[in-house]
Amino acid sequence: MRFFSKLPTSNISDLTLQLKIKGQNIDNVEIRSSFFPAEWFPQSGVQLTWPHAGTDWKDMLDEVTQCYIQIAYEISTEEKLLIVAPDIEDVKTLLSPKLPQKVLNNIIYCQCPTNDTWARDHGFITVFAENKPELLDFHFNGWGEKFPAGLDNAINKNVYDNGILRGEYVDCLDFVLEGGAIESDGRGTLLTTLDCLLHPKRNPCLSQADIEERLKRQLHCHRILWLRHGHLIGDDTDGHIDTLARFCPNNTIIYTQCSDKLDEHFEELNLMEQEIQDLRTTHDEPYTLIALPLPDPIVHNGERLPATYANFLIMNNKVLVPAYNQPHNDEMAIKRIQEAFPKHEIKGINCLPLIKQHGSLHCITMQFPANIIK
Repeated sequence: MRFFSKLPTSNISDLTLQLKIKGQNIDNVEIRSSFFPAEWFPQSGVQLTWPHAGTDWKDMLDEVTQCYIQIAYEISTEEKLLIVAPDIEDVKTLLSPKLPQKVLNNIIYCQCPTNDTWARDHGFITVFAENKPELLDFHFNGWGEKFPAGLDNAINKNVYDNGILRGEYVDCLDFVLEGGAIESDGRGTLLTTLDCLLHPKRNPCLSQADIEERLKRQLHCHRILWLRHGHLIGDDTDGHIDTLARFCPNNTIIYTQCSDKLDEHFEELNLMEQEIQDLRTTHDEPYTLIALPLPDPIVHNGERLPATYANFLIMNNKVLVPAYNQPHNDEMAIKRIQEAFPKHEIKGINCLPLIKQHGSLHCITMQFPANIIK
């Protein structure tokens, strides 16, 4: 396990960018059939939407920016990094003295106005139709009209019009869907929650059956697994699946477990655990399950925050895991995630700044499959 306490400086000369997967060039991956790739499918890069003084980060901008710089470094040492920001020159000036030149060369910028920074939820959802990539632009309405999102809802079209991405733009703006609300196993099964997708301020005119039909048609999946339980205190998203349970390779589900009967989450997460234990694969077999610890309570301004280790980012050769300055829990979470990804390097990133705005590492990132970022 490695936690970076200090960023590398630009005088590092032996940094080698790892832009291949086991010798396979990630810009030449053959795609066949129609499917919604799992997050561990070969990637061309990851998007970050950068924090600025016009976002909710304004009162802690320096603190959260340092977190973003660390994550930007970890991504761009291995893959292309797309940074979206209202003023890209400010970001370039910030990063230039802090990151090695080889890393800086791997960063692509797109300038456009933004409300906030949650790229997982306003970013494109990429699928493949036959052998062609489709960039699905769903409507983002601030998690059920809780927060302003008009600028963020226009980011995808701006990125596409700048010629940064390969693929067909698909207008799905008549349907509210956030990337953090769905998990794909890459083989036609989605995992999601009823509380989020059936929230009355997302798609109020649609029934569960209507939503299922839409998801199956546009995401090229044939099966949807719904969880009824698992709410985290302080969660603004109404139960995003990426805070609760994640698909991993080899029919594995890794999930948030609460073992403390005195914790206010115990009943809900115990019921969720029972639901997950009852899930079956397409071959009618139980999933391999790996339990993640629930972080000890993190309280900010008198409010418990929805900290979770399930909010990790899977990349080509490593997994970035949120850490919360809780050595025992942080180490256990990294060990458990290593079980799910034995060939990946697992790195903990201090995400205490991120959780103060009720999100974490996976929430601020959105990956693009191979061949998408130019």
